[in-house]
Amino acid sequence: MALTLLLDLDDTLLGNKMNTFVPAYLKHLSEFLAPYAEPERLIQQLLTATRKMVENRNSGCTLKEVFDAAFYPALKLRVEDVRETIDRFYAEVFPELRAVTHPIPGAQEVVETALSRGYRIAIATNPLFPRAALLHRLAWAGLPVECYPSLFVPSYETFHFAKPNPAYYGELLAQMGWPEGPVLMVGDDPINDLQAGKQAGLAVYWCRPEGAGVDAAQANGIGSLEDLLAWLDTTNSRDLLPDLATPSAVLSVLHATPAALNSLCRGLSLEQWTRRPQENEWSLTEIACHLRDVDEEVNLPRIQKVLSEENPFLPGKDTDPWAAERDYLHQDGVYALQAFTRVRLKLVNLLDQIQPEDWGRPARHAIFGPSTLNEIAIIHAGHDRMHIQQATRCLTAIIPQTMSQAPGASPP
Repeated sequence: MALTLLLDLDDTLLGNKMNTFVPAYLKHLSEFLAPYAEPERLIQQLLTATRKMVENRNSGCTLKEVFDAAFYPALKLRVEDVRETIDRFYAEVFPELRAVTHPIPGAQEVVETALSRGYRIAIATNPLFPRAALLHRLAWAGLPVECYPSLFVPSYETFHFAKPNPAYYGELLAQMGWPEGPVLMVGDDPINDLQAGKQAGLAVYWCRPEGAGVDAAQANGIGSLEDLLAWLDTTNSRDLLPDLATPSAVLSVLHATPAALNSLCRGLSLEQWTRRPQENEWSLTEIACHLRDVDEEVNLPRIQKVLSEENPFLPGKDTDPWAAERDYLHQDGVYALQAFTRVRLKLVNLLDQIQPEDWGRPARHAIFGPSTLNEIAIIHAGHDRMHIQQATRCLTAIIPQTMSQAPGASPP
């Protein structure tokens, strides 16, 4: 199976020190928007809104929605009042920031060689900027998206989680269709890239900054970006298979599933929601209804039971027949996905609050026998991944270009 390569952008593919770039960005943006807000106040509110994005754990709200809610009302502005001005900023002024960046030796060659080997590649940057800003930075790295259309590029319009939340990595892989096989996260930041990647169950390669101490225990590999492909050639691909059995990795999957589906299915027509790829396969509406009802009637009650009772018995349920019995095909897919998102938030909020020892609480499963809360959650996460893959196949069949192009949206 092909390798999925997650490549950080800043200081991995593009030399871009945040302690230089961010002050320059804030200065340019605040001056350009001075007719709308006093620069110092605008900067303060922008930083507050950015912090809200980093802290977001709501799979029903994109980072852009979180940012907009925290930024514009506080400045007594409406998005539509400044949209055209912000568009002009990213088109005309943001490119000037290229001067504070520099190319990373070998970045273009690494990407082109990886693509020639058949690797799937995502630009695993922190999605705190509009897509327009990310495309500029990719071009500065020598990787203009028009020349590399298969690169998956996240942005705040399409993502719900940000680094260092491990759910960011779950969402990244979910929006890519949860590819099977080895996955490697490549980045420079010990917290955002290495630690968070490990918490999501991924192998990590550290592009160690010059002068940084060596923390070999946390990384699978250490070296420069130019060393990466040679390191891969000597590494057993089995060592790069995700470990999705830890509580943090399980939670990253469970958080990510409704978030990814909300982005993947956004803007679809009613006909697309209900179209089956083949007569005997489920439509997106049926998948959303199934996930909603399984969480509401099986997954959430099971977790509540294990947390509230001593070694409870968990009866098995055959939920596949519900699609026909409950006539999922003729329900509202958008509403079903919204309902799934709400019940999933209840489930993950419950698991987010438990103590580490609670993951070992015992239960007796009708099918799997003696089990623990962690094992039950692993089953739920595996069920999620299976249906994300099913939804991906469905999207590819009904809209062939959907899964072959990086997601995008217009800047704010």
